[in-house]
Amino acid sequence: MTGQAIQIETIKGRANFVRMNTHASRFVVSNFILQMIEVPDMPEGQVRIGYTVTKKLGNAVVRNRIKRRLREAARKTIPTHAKTGRSYVFIARHKALSCDFAELVRDMEFAFSRIRHPGAGRDPRQPTD
Repeated sequence: MTGQAIQIETIKGRANFVRMNTHASRFVVSNFILQMIEVPDMPEGQVRIGYTVTKKLGNAVVRNRIKRRLREAARKTIPTHAKTGRSYVFIARHKALSCDFAELVRDMEFAFSRIRHPGAGRDPRQPTD
């Protein structure tokens, strides 16, 4: 993005997360799963971000620590790597707590660069099943 700051909004409400689970494209890395969906009516220069950390990963203290790490890594990578007009959800994995923070940031940059819109890169003549 050229010269304009990206406005980051937090995704709230279960319905928004359910919509992401059913319609979003996904990219899996060792520390998290990144989901992305385009939002056509989103204001210019805005990105929506959500975080999911399940109870399987630990108690509330552990889950909050993972979420804080994901938020900080996202704060560092979103201005340069996220595309505006999209919603992103990070689903934490076990390794997100114990990995080096620099590795978490690298994984996030890599995931942002690789995630594609559903159907992108597919041959439109082939059935999708």
